[in-house]
Amino acid sequence: MSGEKTGLLLAGGPVRFEFAAGFVKKYPYSWVVTADSGLSLCMKLGLRPDLAVGDFDTFGRERMEALRKETGWNFEVHRPEKDETDMELAVLGAAAAGCRRLYVLGGTGGRLDHELSNVLLMKKAKKLGVSMELYDEHNRLFLLEAETDSGYRFLKDQVYGTYVSFLPLSQKVEGITLEGFRYPLKKKDISIEENPSLCVSNELLLEWAQIFFERGSLICVESRD
Repeated sequence: MSGEKTGLLLAGGPVRFEFAAGFVKKYPYSWVVTADSGLSLCMKLGLRPDLAVGDFDTFGRERMEALRKETGWNFEVHRPEKDETDMELAVLGAAAAGCRRLYVLGGTGGRLDHELSNVLLMKKAKKLGVSMELYDEHNRLFLLEAETDSGYRFLKDQVYGTYVSFLPLSQKVEGITLEGFRYPLKKKDISIEENPSLCVSNELLLEWAQIFFERGSLICVESRD
């Protein structure tokens, strides 16, 4: 929606600098948050973080303290022994700052446990009123929920890649209808246990396509080779 506050979250996963530099020029945002070593990428990009969050065990505590004294930037420092990941704390910070859309770089491609946690975190972000999107060079991931997103439209000239996949995040997703896709569906259910890969690697057949569904939560992945 127009007028919504959009944030950029730089996490600690691997990101090629050239990709990140191109991304921040293309996608508009008005607020920047970093999670631990995401601060390094932020500085390389020449950005000023509105909030830097984490235990800074990767970035380095001494380096962080020196930077805080030198710059006066807003740091939110946590102990390593905590219940949340640095990424989750950064999302909470973005929500508290009023972000309603959040682009995330560095949330994929590193440790698999952190990557899966970041994907699942999209659900919590949604409950906080934040539409969270994970980006890397090959993928855009975001969450669709039946109550708010049934009827979501994909435009061929705006999708992130050739392929569009839908994976069940809830135990079961009911009544999926796909229109305008190469492989259409009509009132089909998918579940984690029975057919989780049914909606993987679809493509837009027309200039636009839509998904309707009656109940549940889906991870949408727009991908390119």
